[in-house]
Amino acid sequence: MNNSIGTALPKLGWALAMVLALPLGACGSEPKEAEENGHGHGSEESHTGGEGDHEDGVVNITAVQLRAAGVEIVTVGSAGAGGAVSLPATVDADPQGIRIVTAAISGRIVTLSRNLGEPIRAGETLAVLESREVALLQGEIEAATARLSLANSNLVRERRLFTEKVSPEQDLVAARTAATEAGIALRLARQQLAATGRAGSGLNRVALPSPLSGQVIARTATLGQVVTADTELYRVANLTKVTVTLSLSSADAARLRPGARVAVTAPGRSGEATIRFLSPVVDPETRLVPAIAELDNRSSQWRVGEAVSAEVSLPVIEGSVGVSVPQVAIQTVAGRPSVFVRTNTGFKSVAIEVGQASGGNVLVTRGLKGGERIAATGSFLVKAELGKGEAEHEH
Repeated sequence: MNNSIGTALPKLGWALAMVLALPLGACGSEPKEAEENGHGHGSEESHTGGEGDHEDGVVNITAVQLRAAGVEIVTVGSAGAGGAVSLPATVDADPQGIRIVTAAISGRIVTLSRNLGEPIRAGETLAVLESREVALLQGEIEAATARLSLANSNLVRERRLFTEKVSPEQDLVAARTAATEAGIALRLARQQLAATGRAGSGLNRVALPSPLSGQVIARTATLGQVVTADTELYRVANLTKVTVTLSLSSADAARLRPGARVAVTAPGRSGEATIRFLSPVVDPETRLVPAIAELDNRSSQWRVGEAVSAEVSLPVIEGSVGVSVPQVAIQTVAGRPSVFVRTNTGFKSVAIEVGQASGGNVLVTRGLKGGERIAATGSFLVKAELGKGEAEHEH
């Protein structure tokens, strides 16, 4: 009898010290708190009994202790349930919304109409070049115009003479051919000038218009600078719409389709993007699937190049097999992945077989049926108590 009391007193003291040591203000919730409190006290009495009451893999913890330790209880759900995966991402400019303005012909810059950050509309002049090549093109246009005018006059005259049966038909055909060729030469000369820009105020000047409406994001030109063909002068961007570049695992990418929603967040900002592109090829270096989402930026709150967080909503998997548990719920017990299933008196360790991880959850292919209530956040504390109990039992 004295030996039994001597055995029970240290364990009772351990249980009381456990309750007193845990902070009362810790958060946590238990749907069946009143019921479990009752069972919990009963379990403590049982636990403080003889050594023969110990069961492998069982931890006796009251609801009060759970709340104090901050152990979260979750219900095991179907593996097909939708979830979300949070990923780092980068804001980029829409490829269709950024253009480079170059000098298509050599010359000297005589006018620059925009500075960095200034808005501009499509067709408005960004720069004016002065060039001898432009003068030659302008001269060719004037000469072609004169030749076309003369050819048209000859065509009118030959048509009248042919009607009066003064000239043969072959003269009329020749005049018509000459007028057609002169028209082609004039169009060609105009197109050559248009390829360099737009005619300026003088015969030797060409204006470079903005290809789109937006704002100037880069300017490398200097007034008076002599440039060669293909020299970059400006970059103009329309940033009312930007893209978000992210990388997904193959498993997550297989569950998504273009049009899927992505929640984009950054300090003090949030927005919703739509996946526009999912690469059919896995990146050979990262072994991830590149994806591009489109994000509205009419408020100008997103900047190109900044790092953001992207939370991708994953859809339900139809016909999925198994159940899904939070990754934090899985602990290694006796060398096997296990979860702690809630019982009336505490938790019982259950060995499981795991499958693929996705969005913070892990597929469980064997060991759980679904609907069980298990320890999630704080499950490592339950594992620690299991280790203490087994150590005391062995002692």
